[in-house]
Amino acid sequence: MSIRLEVEWKKEKIPGAEELLERAAQMCVRLEGIARPVYAHVLLTDDAVIRTYNRQFRGIDRETDVLSFPSIQCTPQKTLGQCAEKLGREIDETGDAFLGDVVISLQRAQEQSREYGHSLQRELAYLVVHSLFHLMGYDHMNDEDKRRMRIMEEQALNNAGIARVTDDELVEMAKEAMQLSYSPYSHFKVGAALLCKDGKVYKGCNIENASYGATNCAERTALFKAVSEGEREFTAIAVTAEKAMAWPCGICRQALNEFAPDLRVIVAWQDQREEAFLYELLPHGFGPKMGTLEFLGKE
Repeated sequence: MSIRLEVEWKKEKIPGAEELLERAAQMCVRLEGIARPVYAHVLLTDDAVIRTYNRQFRGIDRETDVLSFPSIQCTPQKTLGQCAEKLGREIDETGDAFLGDVVISLQRAQEQSREYGHSLQRELAYLVVHSLFHLMGYDHMNDEDKRRMRIMEEQALNNAGIARVTDDELVEMAKEAMQLSYSPYSHFKVGAALLCKDGKVYKGCNIENASYGATNCAERTALFKAVSEGEREFTAIAVTAEKAMAWPCGICRQALNEFAPDLRVIVAWQDQREEAFLYELLPHGFGPKMGTLEFLGKE
């Protein structure tokens, strides 16, 4: 499954934006479970142009931050992942299926990035994610639809590393936790920082014991702290070590898999960093959410 963005700039390009938008878009189609290659056209323009589109297509004489024009109309209560036959009808000469057009006002995006206190790149990524889910049949006309769409948006942004807590911040929190490690036997300090879907972060360190079987890894320390506080949904975990890369052990992978099979796992040591999804680290894993992975097309 993959998506190609045809990005058209009517103003000066924003450095680093296209790569970020592409990554966020890939997470959208992965979450929706779209199995065939698709593409969408994204126009980044100004208030005047988007106001013209609003007036022409919606009868509204004002500018908005984003507009979406889907090429496929799903049936009520269904989204594109459940309308594969309709998607198949949109395949063109490129061999890909066309999802539709997105129009974004760079002026409004700049204003909103300042208002919310994050980068313009993140705001653009959010607007692309929001509009792509519109192209896939999501909407926010009532509270239930809005909640469902917002969950998908947050998950896509988090999986793309565009959460309210950045990857760099999460790694720094893991390093802070690492300094509290109790490791008198291995002398191998490990720290972990677990990001919840609501933006909270729980930190943990490895805690060793003279009876080695009673030792607890940093990842499970963070996880158990979070679960004991009522958290059940997680999007990323950063793991840092003092002497080498420290990927989660098998027990930690299984413990995390209970709650978040699609968790992003970031490991860091000195100036090195790698990442993978938990389902890649634990292939053919089992747990209560594995049916979700099958729905997402990850199995």
